Amino acid sequence: EVQFVESGGGLAQVGGSLRLSCVASGITDDGYTVGWFRQAPGKEREALACISSNDGKTYYASSVKGRFTMSRDNAKNMVYLQMDSLKPEDTAVYYCGAARSPRRVSLVVVQTALGADPSSAYETWGQGTQVTVSS
Repeated sequence: EVQFVESGGGLAQVGGSLRLSCVASGITDDGYTVGWFRQAPGKEREALACISSNDGKTYYASSVKGRFTMSRDNAKNMVYLQMDSLKPEDTAVYYCGAARSPRRVSLVVVQTALGADPSSAYETWGQGTQVTVSS
């Protein structure tokens, strides 16, 4: 069973940076697509970034492209999200998730590109970490 624990959230100033980390357990091969999504109060979940196991590429939602950078360290079973140029609208709970089946992997990529709700795509995700951006 794949499990995630996110960390690194906190309070940041507008224009500041935070680096989120996610440690994964139960991932035994490179066949998993992993990614990040968030949920702000009163809003739907929003897919932000993913690294596809199909082509190794990293995909971003337009809302964070150029500001957020996702990376993955398979040797350490770690996933990261470097967040720069933070805005108040980035305030949310941030989650990392994984998908392995071909159908779900394709869905993760599509929903990430659209910035859509990835709830039906990811097979598992962590408890989340709160990010608050104040002006």
